[in-house]
Amino acid sequence: MNQNNAQQDNPIENTASRHVAVAIIGAGTAGQNAFRQAQKTTENIVIINDGFWTTTCATVGCMPSKLLIAAAERAHDAKHSEAFGITNDVHIDGKQVMKRVQNERDYFTQNIQKRVEDWDASKKIEGKAWINHDGIIEVNHEKIKADKVIIATGSSPFVPEGWSDKLKDKLLTSDSVFELTDLPKSLAVIGAGAIGLELAQAFSRLGVAVTLFNQKSQVGSLIDEAINHKAIDCFSSELTLQLGSKITEVGIDPDDSAVVQFDDHDDHSQSWRGDFVLVATGRRNHLKALGIENLGVKLDDKERPIDLNINTGQIGELEVYVIGDANAHLPLLHVASDEGFSAGSAVCRNNFGAYIRAPAIPMSIIFTAPQIANVGKSLIDIKNANLNFVVGKVSFDNQGRSRIMGVNCGLLHIYACKETDRILGASMVAPDAEYLAHILAIAITNQLSVKQLLDAPFYHPTILEGLRTALRDIQLKMKIPYQTEDSKGDGF
Repeated sequence: MNQNNAQQDNPIENTASRHVAVAIIGAGTAGQNAFRQAQKTTENIVIINDGFWTTTCATVGCMPSKLLIAAAERAHDAKHSEAFGITNDVHIDGKQVMKRVQNERDYFTQNIQKRVEDWDASKKIEGKAWINHDGIIEVNHEKIKADKVIIATGSSPFVPEGWSDKLKDKLLTSDSVFELTDLPKSLAVIGAGAIGLELAQAFSRLGVAVTLFNQKSQVGSLIDEAINHKAIDCFSSELTLQLGSKITEVGIDPDDSAVVQFDDHDDHSQSWRGDFVLVATGRRNHLKALGIENLGVKLDDKERPIDLNINTGQIGELEVYVIGDANAHLPLLHVASDEGFSAGSAVCRNNFGAYIRAPAIPMSIIFTAPQIANVGKSLIDIKNANLNFVVGKVSFDNQGRSRIMGVNCGLLHIYACKETDRILGASMVAPDAEYLAHILAIAITNQLSVKQLLDAPFYHPTILEGLRTALRDIQLKMKIPYQTEDSKGDGF
C-alpha cells in the first residue's frame, strides 16, 4: 500500500500530530492517580491539564476549609469556657487567621506540585482540551489521537445565572473565599450542604455575622428526618438559619453592600445586607463543554455520564473512563483517588501488578461541630429495597463523655437488618462522628454482625460508648439475647 492510499484509509490518524496509548485529561486527585498507575505499564501516555496542577482538595477544598475550621474551634473554645470556670478576653486577628490558612494551604499544594514536577515534561501538556468531531483531542496547537481516554476534569462551583454580574466582587465561592486577606464583618452563605454548613459555622465562630440560607428545611443533605431536626437544633444555638427560604433577588445597594432579597419559610419578604455573599450551591462538572459526546459518551439531564462503571469509571464498552468529580457519582476525595487508581489499572489490563479497587461503601462526613456523617445505605435506600430493618438509637445530649466535654448535642441512628444481624447504614449528627462513621464503615465492609461489634471492647469513658448504646438498642428491638452489665448507658 502506497502512502497516498494509507492517508485515504486512515484520515483520522493523519489529522493527529501525536498518537498515544493513553490520554488523561485533568490532573487533580483522580487524574494524578490514574497517570501514576497507568505509567507503570505504558510510556506512551500524556496528561493534559487546564489550571493548577494540584488538587481541588488541597487548593480550594478539604485542606483550606479544615484550616479555617481549626482556627474557628480554637476561637470557640476560648470564648465559651465559662461553664468550666474559665474566662478570657479573646481577640481574633482576621488577617492572621487567613494568612495561616493560605500559608498552610500552600504547604500542601507545594508538596503536590513537587511530585508533578518530577514527571517527564514530554508527557505533560498545559492547556484546555477539546474533543473534536473525529474524537481527536485538540489542545493548544496540537491534535492527539488516543487509544484510551481517561477524563478527570473535576468540577467547579455552581453560581446561579446572573449572580456574578449582579454581585460582582461581593460574590464568593469555595474557590475564592480562601483568598480573603481578612475576615469580613458579615456574610450570607447560600446553601446548607457540606461546604455551606462548614464555612458558615467556621466564619461565625471567628466573629463574622453569618446568615445561612437554604431552599429546603434541611442541613447537610440529611435524609433521616429525626437526624435533620436534631442537627438544626444543634446548629441553631450559634447560627442564624433561614431554612425553607427562597431567594428572589441579589445585588449591590448604593452603600456598596451586598443585598439578598428573600421570602422566608412563612413567605414573608425580607432582605439581608452585608459584606459578601458566599455561594455554596454545589459544584458542576465540565463534560458537556469538553465535547465528550464525540467519543460516544451520552449524558443524562444532569450531565452525568450514562452507563458508568462505578469501579473503574469506564463508559459501557468504550475505551473511555470518566472519574472523580467529573462523573458526579460520589464527589469525594477518597472516591476520586480510588477511581483514578482503578482507571489507571484498567487501561493496562495485561499488567500483572494491576488490579481494580472495589468501590468503598458510601460514606460522607461534614466537619462541623457536632459533625454530620452518613455511612452505607440511606434510610430511603433501605425502605425502597423493602428490607426488614430496625433502627438503633442513641442521643448524645446526656451521654457521659459528651456531657463531660460540653459537646452534648447529637443523635445517632444505626439501620440494621433483622434477617442477617448486620449493619445496613447509619446517619448521625454527633461529637466525634468521624470516628463513629469509620467504625461502622469497617463493620459494613467486613460484614460484621451487631453481636461481633458488641463483643469488641468499648473503653470508658469515651464518646464511642454511644455507639455501643445504639447497638444494644438494635439487639433489644431484634429481641436477641445478650449479656451486659448495663444495657441503658455508659455504666457511669
